[in-house]
Amino acid sequence: MKNKAIQITKVTINDVKILQKIGKETFSATYSLNTTSKEMADYLEIAFVEQKLVAEIKNPNSEFYFAKINQKVIAYLKVNIGDAQTDFQPENSLEIERIYVLKEFQGKKIGLALLNKAIDLAKEKNTDYIWLGVWKKNPMAIQFYKKHNFVEAGTHPFVFGGMTHNDLLMKLNIKSED
Repeated sequence: MKNKAIQITKVTINDVKILQKIGKETFSATYSLNTTSKEMADYLEIAFVEQKLVAEIKNPNSEFYFAKINQKVIAYLKVNIGDAQTDFQPENSLEIERIYVLKEFQGKKIGLALLNKAIDLAKEKNTDYIWLGVWKKNPMAIQFYKKHNFVEAGTHPFVFGGMTHNDLLMKLNIKSED
């Protein structure tokens, strides 16, 4: 891939089919080796069903963004604030629920572009910190977040395959020390 400009665009209701497709594809590529095909199919049908995605897009406390190169959607970001967050956070925070990048575009600064978008959103919304849950068996993702100043801050529940898993909870302070 040559140095093509990455465009980041906000997802709208009209984009729900594309969001559904890329969500299923990226999630499946990341987690399919660690679960049964039935568990994966069940999860994909619950997490990426069109009605659920439409409700999430309409939620004023959630935002989705596509990363595109040459108008091709290659990744997406989902952030939440307030009661849309997937786990209770007692402080003024923004959750990165998903940064999902198609496998062939990983390692090409797409995730970084989406992370920077999330940081910009957190600053615009005047939040104190960003948090996220990351799968403990994904060392590349953990290293990526650590490289960008996220610190481990506990665990975060994630229900998948009929079980509740404890993902690593990581945080990035947004407010500078006075």
